[in-house]
Formats: sequence, structure tokens, C-alpha cells
Amino acid sequence: MEYGSIERTIHIEAAPEVVYEVISKPEHLRQWWPDEAEFEPVPGAAGVISFGDRTAPEAHVVPLTVVEADPPRRFSFRWVYDEGEAATSANSLLVTFELVPSGAGTLLRFTEAGFREKGWEAAVLEEQYREHVAGWDYFLPRLVTYVAGLVSTP
Repeated sequence: MEYGSIERTIHIEAAPEVVYEVISKPEHLRQWWPDEAEFEPVPGAAGVISFGDRTAPEAHVVPLTVVEADPPRRFSFRWVYDEGEAATSANSLLVTFELVPSGAGTLLRFTEAGFREKGWEAAVLEEQYREHVAGWDYFLPRLVTYVAGLVSTP
């Protein structure tokens, strides 16, 4: 296995404008991915996402830097780097959501890349890659369900 990137393509029954809001706005992200998200969805903005209660020692707080915000086509960010560092291609993972109109819905192309570039030893690389695959395989279907609830609400 190469552990280079994670790629998923999913169809969402909503317009790209709706999907873009759900993947780029913290108030929507909290509904399907992290427990907390604090950032402005504009290029260069830095913030954090957290899993678990931030006041608890077992909480996982991760810095995030927005790379690209091109509504309603593309949203990307870097994450999984040490707090206090600037996110670069050598020290972080790049998550990209590309949105393509598809009939009445949206084709979402998801990519997370940069695993090899982090310089992790082989066992850590394999563990991190597998954890991220499992995570995205859990959270991306939640995105589809959340959007379905939004567009079906009168």
C-alpha cells in the first residue's frame, strides 16, 4: 500500500452552493465532523477543530489553516501539524473538497494527501493513514445525511 492519499467520490442530493456551505462553515461542520470548529472560511485563516470536550485532557484539538475557498467549487485546508507552526506541505495534511454539479445534485471529490511528506516512520505512517481512512469512511456518510436533512427541511 502506498499511503499517499485518501480519495473518495460521493454524490449528494443538493446544489453545490448548499454543499459548499456545509463543508466550509464551522456551524455546519460541527453537525457532521468535529465536535467544535473555530475558523473563518477564507484563504490563510487559521483556527482549530476539536474532537471531544476541549476542557477534558483526552480532547483532540487540531490546528487548521484554510488554503483555498472558491465557492461553490472548491474548499481546502491543511491540518495535522504542530500548534505554533505554519502549515506547509512538509508538516501537514491537505484536505480538498471539489464540488461538481451533477444533475440536481453535487459530485463531491474528497482528497486527503501529504501522509508520506510528513516524514513519519513506516509504522506511524501506516497507523495514521488507516485511522484517517476509518475516520473519513465514518464522517463522509454523515455529511450526506446532514445535507439531506437540510434540503428536506421546509
